[in-house]
Amino acid sequence: MSGPECYANPPEMNSSSGNGSIEEIGGLKAYVTGNRSANLAILLASDAFGYEGVMLRKLADKISALGYLVVVPDFFFGGHICTTSPPQVRANWLHNHPPEKGCENARKIIAQLKSRGVFGVGAAGFCWGGMMVAKLAKYDDIKAGVILHPGRLTDDDINEVNVPIAILGGELDKLCPQEEVKHYGDILSSKQVESFVKIFPGVSHGWASRYSEDDEVAVMSAQEAHTDMLNWLTKVMKNILSMEVWRPDGDPKEEHNNSKC
Repeated sequence: MSGPECYANPPEMNSSSGNGSIEEIGGLKAYVTGNRSANLAILLASDAFGYEGVMLRKLADKISALGYLVVVPDFFFGGHICTTSPPQVRANWLHNHPPEKGCENARKIIAQLKSRGVFGVGAAGFCWGGMMVAKLAKYDDIKAGVILHPGRLTDDDINEVNVPIAILGGELDKLCPQEEVKHYGDILSSKQVESFVKIFPGVSHGWASRYSEDDEVAVMSAQEAHTDMLNWLTKVMKNILSMEVWRPDGDPKEEHNNSKC
């Protein structure tokens, strides 16, 4: 992040979509769905198109059906990328919305969730959101994280990870090539951090959050990523609270797995 792949295949946007509601948490607007009395929550961080994505909210609703409280914040305060955004806006967008700032805001949100009785939070992010989750994983605010087709990460980002983390990459992703993803897996292995790294064949950047629902193969790849994401988060967080694992297709096939669960 950022590059042309970040803005390809823009998702359908609808500010009123989903079964949840818009609430303010930690000073940010957020799409919130699921049981408000849940002890476990999942923070979903969007790509540059923001929290009004129809597919993103559908995923949040699906996750909430497992008993999680799911929060999808507007990390960009309305400044998300649009299909009509001019080139200059796109060129400066990441500078104006650094993942570090997103991390600060995520910690405020998590603090407020914990003040309400939530005692376990997992986080997952797509593209920009994956970069933000990598920053967040330095802290103990979350119990586990998942990074899906991330934007640009560095060795320092991965070396600073201190919570169980999964990284899901695409074989054809030019923004975060599979060689880099595998390298990050090696770093995590050397750190003895619980990790799961997987390369999805035949997919490009954005495959898990921006895909055509008319493309059967694309839908299957995205659903597999979503399943792996939920299996990982629940696997790590199950010691916090006993919950049903979302496992329609069995355990994810692991390439790097240092899990001691």
